[in-house]
Amino acid sequence: MNRKRIFARILCGVMGVALLVLGCMEIIDAFWGGMGTALVVVNILALVRMYRFQKDEAYREKVEVEANDERYRFLRSSAWAGAGYLFILITAVAAIVLRVVGQEVLSIAAGFAVCLLMLLYWGAYLVLRKKY
Repeated sequence: MNRKRIFARILCGVMGVALLVLGCMEIIDAFWGGMGTALVVVNILALVRMYRFQKDEAYREKVEVEANDERYRFLRSSAWAGAGYLFILITAVAAIVLRVVGQEVLSIAAGFAVCLLMLLYWGAYLVLRKKY
């Protein structure tokens, strides 16, 4: 197991505890306290997963197969594509609805999000087209 990864997870968990404590003491606002809680939970789960990966041979084999198998790569790629399409459609509709109900700032933000994602898609397409 990579010691640097373990150290990074522990460090992020400690930062999460610090944010959580500061949030509970109302030194910082509730957003950062919630962020601290999320950091603690995510890093504890990651450490448990890393420990299990190291100790459980069957689990290690399962994870390695899922990471390297062509079928799983296709499934992950298809899931990202579907999520991207749905995000664009939902956000575009939200931009229109928000404009109709008078939320112009949110409508503009939603429109920019759609434009940004489309630009990212276009850039990635051009790079991948040259690569493959």
